[in-house]
Amino acid sequence: MSLDIRPVVTKKDLRTFIYLPEKIHAGQPQWTPPIYVDEWTYFNPKKNRAFAICDTLMLLAWKDGKPVGRIMGIINRRFNEHRKENIARFALLETYEDREVFQALVRRVEDWAREKKTTRIIGPYGFSDQDPEGWMIEGFEHHATIATYYNFEWMPKWIEAEGYGKDADYFVYKLPVPKELPEFYKKIFERIKRRGQYELVEFASRKEIKPCVHPILSLMNDCYVNSNIYGYHPLDEQEMDDLAKRYLPVLDPRFVKAVKKGPDFVAFIIGMPDMTAGIRKARGKLFPFGLFHILRAAKKTKQLDLMLGGVREDCQGLGLDVFMGTRMIASAQAAGYEIMDTHHELEVNVKVRGEMEKMGGVVYKKFRVFTKTL
Repeated sequence: MSLDIRPVVTKKDLRTFIYLPEKIHAGQPQWTPPIYVDEWTYFNPKKNRAFAICDTLMLLAWKDGKPVGRIMGIINRRFNEHRKENIARFALLETYEDREVFQALVRRVEDWAREKKTTRIIGPYGFSDQDPEGWMIEGFEHHATIATYYNFEWMPKWIEAEGYGKDADYFVYKLPVPKELPEFYKKIFERIKRRGQYELVEFASRKEIKPCVHPILSLMNDCYVNSNIYGYHPLDEQEMDDLAKRYLPVLDPRFVKAVKKGPDFVAFIIGMPDMTAGIRKARGKLFPFGLFHILRAAKKTKQLDLMLGGVREDCQGLGLDVFMGTRMIASAQAAGYEIMDTHHELEVNVKVRGEMEKMGGVVYKKFRVFTKTL
């Protein structure tokens, strides 16, 4: 059988690229498809600002006229300039269990990265840390959440056989929603409230959230850059708009909390109801009935997914995470939720991980970003 690796050129190629994972993962109950209308926006350079600051390569593998694999190569020029790095990334690698196809796709992206004079490659990693990052290495019995990969168990082993090693690990905690708030949470919450220096901000509608999007994302820039968050580069205004368009329609205002000091936001946390059961039932399509399935799943779920959060550097260590967390737990209790998925916590972020464990959190998934010197 002949193997052919070809770049994505036409709209038909792009359609094949977008929908191929659904065929590869057919019958795998824990895999969650993307929301396809978002995928078409994501891969449109006119609508996705990331293409303007990155060099990209999108490839499809064909065997006997049938698509059998895909991969994307990315060089984020702004990230490299910001971090004074010279790295490439591979992302969105999907194949059937075929070693020849896997190797051919990976090696083709490596060759491209060498031609671009990069010295190292990492992956899986997208345009930014707002995209799915890292392959699952533990927890395959659990379903993917909306912003994570669900890969086959053999994929990490195969990439290691290509000379890749660990670059960074992420831990995901399953955190029980307590029936009663811990006493130390109550004390910290009341102390901060009593002092009156900080204002807790909660929202009743997406309309109320909208004018706060840019201030909160600007705060995220400050928090993540100062903390040197792995893989992060500051978002510009257009990227903030893109991120808002991507997530604002599915945000539940009950699970967006923020803290202000005077006129400025200094802390935030964002959660979302786990709607993956609905996305799977809708097969990633919003119409004609997909949106109904997704909204229904969001109402029925017992799991809250924590997505983003941060505290301004000069306000860290003052209990603002507890200040917001107390209200987030209260909202989760009122919604009848039983567990929270903490999303990715870097292995080296022992402070945050310690807080998760103090609240009874248990690691139930691990993800790894791999690296190779070129």
